[in-house]
Amino acid sequence: MDINTPWLNSLLDSWLNEDIGRGDLTNIALTGQYGSAYWITKQNGIFCGGNFAAQLFKRLNTSVQVNLLIEDGEYFTVGQRLLEVKGPTETLAAVERTALNLTMRLSGITTATAALVKKLEGTKVRLADTRKTTPGLRVLEKYAFRCGGGINHRLGLDDSAMLKENHIAWAGGITPAIQAIRAKVPWPSKIIVEVENPEQAEEAIRAGVDGILLDEITPNILHNLVPKLRELASTRDNHQASNQIILEASGVDPMNLKAFAATGIDLISTSAPMTRGSWIDFSMRFEKAN
Repeated sequence: MDINTPWLNSLLDSWLNEDIGRGDLTNIALTGQYGSAYWITKQNGIFCGGNFAAQLFKRLNTSVQVNLLIEDGEYFTVGQRLLEVKGPTETLAAVERTALNLTMRLSGITTATAALVKKLEGTKVRLADTRKTTPGLRVLEKYAFRCGGGINHRLGLDDSAMLKENHIAWAGGITPAIQAIRAKVPWPSKIIVEVENPEQAEEAIRAGVDGILLDEITPNILHNLVPKLRELASTRDNHQASNQIILEASGVDPMNLKAFAATGIDLISTSAPMTRGSWIDFSMRFEKAN
């Protein structure tokens, strides 16, 4: 991920501003001092966010030196050093909490994602994220999801059109909603419909949808439904839609991933790493001068 973009720098600056405000009052005791510190982990997990942490330190003072001892996506164990930092102590102290909070949050998502991805080993099914993310943190949380081996679903409402229950009700049904969107959106745009039963899924395919999100439909039903939907898609005559269909399951119990993967679907989407994942506990400790 490109960490040197105006958008990301603005985001990092806003977080520093939130914590530092008009100035760190403890810096009075540190002005003019130079020191070093290191990060250590109190738990096992998978790291994420090192480059963001480094950028945070440098946003406040470009003279700070950050040495990453681990790459994003790599495993770490209790007591392992993660990074080393040197520079003006007032900067190290001021940035410490913001940088730790961000990496602890992202590492928790990466660790939780990897645990779910591991359950899908040996299948062709990929694990995808959702839009259930922390406001302001979506891009970074989705990056953390990728570091854990998952893939990203749409980033926002402008990536693709996904019709859900409310859209369908207010638009007057699946078919008129798809027809209205096809008539207006740019040609590369994809249309996905969230369905709750086989009848809705079949209607969506006939109407020319590109993907179907099968919400809270049991594996027993999916075993028979998936091949039927693929066959239906292969025979449809719709110049605006591919004869290939992406089938995605959602509302899946993380403990039951294997059963869903065995049905022949393409994706399982989950918000669990973001909504249920725990932070990984890191701390920053000063280096004693020689």
